[in-house]
Amino acid sequence: MVMGQLNQETELAIIGGGPGGYVAALRAADLGLEVVVIEEREKLGGVCLTEGCIPSKTLINAVDLIASAREADQMGLSFGEVEIDREKLLGWSQKVVQTLTGGVNSLVKKRGIEVIQGRARFADSHTLAIEGAGTVQFKHAVIATGSRINELPPAYEQPVWSSAEALQLPEIPDTLLVVGGGYIGLEMGLVYAGLGTQVTMVEFNPRLLTGADSDLVEIMVNRVSDRFAQILTGSKVTGVEYADDRFTVTIENEGETESRSFDRVLVAIGRRPNTDDLGLENTAIELDEHGLIPVTEEMRTVEEHIFAIGDVAPGPMLAHKASREGKVVAEVIAGEPAAFDNRAIPAVVFTDPEIAWAGLTESEAEEKGLEYTVGRFPLRALGRARTMGRVEGMVKILAEPDSGTVLGVGMVGPHASELIAEGTLAIEMGATLEDLMVTIHPHPTLSEAVMEAAEVAAGQPIHIPPARPKE
Repeated sequence: MVMGQLNQETELAIIGGGPGGYVAALRAADLGLEVVVIEEREKLGGVCLTEGCIPSKTLINAVDLIASAREADQMGLSFGEVEIDREKLLGWSQKVVQTLTGGVNSLVKKRGIEVIQGRARFADSHTLAIEGAGTVQFKHAVIATGSRINELPPAYEQPVWSSAEALQLPEIPDTLLVVGGGYIGLEMGLVYAGLGTQVTMVEFNPRLLTGADSDLVEIMVNRVSDRFAQILTGSKVTGVEYADDRFTVTIENEGETESRSFDRVLVAIGRRPNTDDLGLENTAIELDEHGLIPVTEEMRTVEEHIFAIGDVAPGPMLAHKASREGKVVAEVIAGEPAAFDNRAIPAVVFTDPEIAWAGLTESEAEEKGLEYTVGRFPLRALGRARTMGRVEGMVKILAEPDSGTVLGVGMVGPHASELIAEGTLAIEMGATLEDLMVTIHPHPTLSEAVMEAAEVAAGQPIHIPPARPKE
């Protein structure tokens, strides 16, 4: 990275080197644009690569191996008690991150992209002032500054963990309170439970993972509930005190308040966009009520030569959304026809079993009063799931009643994160139930559940009994 004072001009300046920013830079460079990336961190990759998606999945994979080893006894396999080397496990996670960040740096270097380390702010609509590193004048700019963990309310002004701190495995505590039952809280709670910690979860909403359909979530909760010491929904933490290296936490549940003691507290209450302190007041760009930057399908802001992508733009805060938007802006700036007009953005929760969905959910359809046909296929009726000893789960498909056009796909089960891509493709290309039904799926595989669910939705099930006619 370039450091020190400089004043230069560039065709495209990208603020942020995460999965949106660096992908935009690579695509733009391949299209012949001169690109400068300004990144505060020492390494490219953003939160996802350095302290989010990647390190969390290395730990989740390790815990899945532990669970598989313990469950193998039913197959006649015994491995003895698992021993956990915390420092070695952390070292493995860090090695994965270092390898991937090194790969990104190599790709950027080979493209001839200049990277400047520092904090960038708009001095005006064509100039970026970089803290301690001069200025960059640009023809086009992309804001890809990502998001950060929500600031903790005053009640938590104690040495509690955020997800970033928890991923560093500072210790494996005997007891842990996880505040927040969204995907981050669930993933991290299951990691520590798998490592031997007694984990209690508190969620304000009546159920966990409110963004996903309840029938999918229920299957996952039924499998993992015994891994938690307790899951308290419809509850909230009203106070936290820290003394003698322990936390005393006041929890309000079902109208009653009680105090409990924990070794550590992890707070996972969402993220907020990094759109403050960017000097946007020196441009015509204004934030919406959520702190996001309004954009068009071309990802243009009101300043048409300035674009915004990823977590600072409306939509789900997902790395793969940011990467797709990064490709779009690079192509738009290069004069190619491109727009972020995707019909579906897949969401994945890496619990055990995994939950994934794309397109219309049942809860959304019901809220909007939309008509739909739904087909559900349970994994217990699938040969491959039986051979794996993992029969908990299902795939469901929502379709338009008359045309059979696929509107949404949801699933819960092993490898749902891999299977959801087919559902996303079906929605993106406007596929119908028949398209999925006549596509030959290899046997025996989990992917057959997608075909089978389409058959159920079309009223032509093979491997489960047909629905009884309504009387």
